[in-house]
Amino acid sequence: MIPIRAALPTTTEARALLAAYRRGTGVNADRLVAEVADTEPDAGLVDPLADPFSSVDDVAERLARAESRLRDRGDRRSVFLTVYVRMTEAVAAAIEAGEFVDDEWVASYLVAFAEHYRRAFLAFERREFDALPRAWIVAFGAAARGDTLVAQDALLGINAHISYDLTYTLRDVGIDPDRGHKRADHDRINDVLARLVSVVQEALVEVYDAAGVAGVDALFDPLDDRIALLGLKGSREFAWRNAVSLADLPPWIATGYVGWRARTVSTGVATLIATPRIDPEDRRRLEAFEANVPALTEFRDEFRRRTASMAGDA
Repeated sequence: MIPIRAALPTTTEARALLAAYRRGTGVNADRLVAEVADTEPDAGLVDPLADPFSSVDDVAERLARAESRLRDRGDRRSVFLTVYVRMTEAVAAAIEAGEFVDDEWVASYLVAFAEHYRRAFLAFERREFDALPRAWIVAFGAAARGDTLVAQDALLGINAHISYDLTYTLRDVGIDPDRGHKRADHDRINDVLARLVSVVQEALVEVYDAAGVAGVDALFDPLDDRIALLGLKGSREFAWRNAVSLADLPPWIATGYVGWRARTVSTGVATLIATPRIDPEDRRRLEAFEANVPALTEFRDEFRRRTASMAGDA
């Protein structure tokens, strides 16, 4: 018997899907990528990420190299990688501490998660835009155009990776057998993600407040609503429910249905993050601040300082 009930959206999901659809239909992907479409890919970014990741350590090392190169050249794609490298380190520390039921599965999960980012990054850098989910087009395209604040760059990457990539990461590593144990480990990883997202907010607010610039709080009003229309916790649950549908429903139903769900929510949320309700004067002050300080480095240093003790706590 087909488990249709498990695949039906909850009331919260249905509302989020409708709201996301309304927002996401206005995304002009061609406009977002127009400024980089005719430029040459950076071999210094493509070559180190050309091969699939082989281990958790490999993920952490190569993503850190990419983050450093991007930041050194003022590329705003580095902002999400600052967060993502730390997330990888935190989950790796928890694996080493034996805090998961199935360490091998979690390691595979971490590598598979990073593979989705690697492929998206390479597709953008190689100008293969047709291979990119719209949430990543918005995130990478906005960073390339320089239309966003550092806060938005961080949230756009987090959204695309959680609201879209997480569904397919779970499909890739499999949620069976021992689904209950894997769900427990999935939730443990989510705890790490949730704490890091909270630190992202704290670090960003600290960076702007230190310069006496108000207004960044408006980008987190509340934070969960900027991460996903479902909220951060809801978006993680959304990914798990999508994975259950992919595992339990016939492929001829599941593939299209889950693809539509993941695309709709992730694109709608990306539009929400890219167009926050923020006072125009506050926005101008924030932009002026970022134009006069090394904002990418300031955020990285503050974020790393605030997460320095997390390796032992993860």
